[in-house]
Amino acid sequence: MTVMKATLGRLPEYLRVLTSEDMKDFETVSATTIAKALNLGEVQVRKDLNAVSGKGKPKTGYVKQELIERLKSVLGVNERTFAVIVGAGKLGKALLDYGKFVKYGVEIVAGFDIDPALKTDDMHGKHIYHISEFADYVKRNGIEIGVITVPKSAAQSVCDLMVASGIKAIWNFAPQAVTVPDSVILQQENLALSLAFLKLQLKNV
Repeated sequence: MTVMKATLGRLPEYLRVLTSEDMKDFETVSATTIAKALNLGEVQVRKDLNAVSGKGKPKTGYVKQELIERLKSVLGVNERTFAVIVGAGKLGKALLDYGKFVKYGVEIVAGFDIDPALKTDDMHGKHIYHISEFADYVKRNGIEIGVITVPKSAAQSVCDLMVASGIKAIWNFAPQAVTVPDSVILQQENLALSLAFLKLQLKNV
């Protein structure tokens, strides 16, 4: 199943509403009810739910518990995937400290850096290790996702280390494109381009 990024971003909020105290006595729920709870457009909510769970029944909508389980399945809530970060600078530490990735079934569990002085275990119980420990940690803990937050000069070598260590998907924040084998999933994140896009949108406000 292919789910658009914008739709995926709204699914945790749908799940939050469905599992809230206000919904505890509901056996079925409509897209209209969810839309009102989140102050979203009814058409958008219905389109999102159709994409991940099919169409609801006329007049009754969706069976609430079935929809909850479907959303959890799509988000991977019950099947946690673990990730690590290489590059424990400001961005790396911010991502390591961000706790809401778990909404999407992903948990960043550790960071790594080439600077021994950055080794620590005070990131809310998460350790920052020396890069020399990376391969062993990944293999020992079944890590599947690697996040790159290093300077551009080190991006490809870190990427190669991740691939050699068995990482299956890479999220690259370095200001340098990297290459991976066809067997590895790659998401290039261009922060400057995203900011430029926001600036462009201001002209249309």
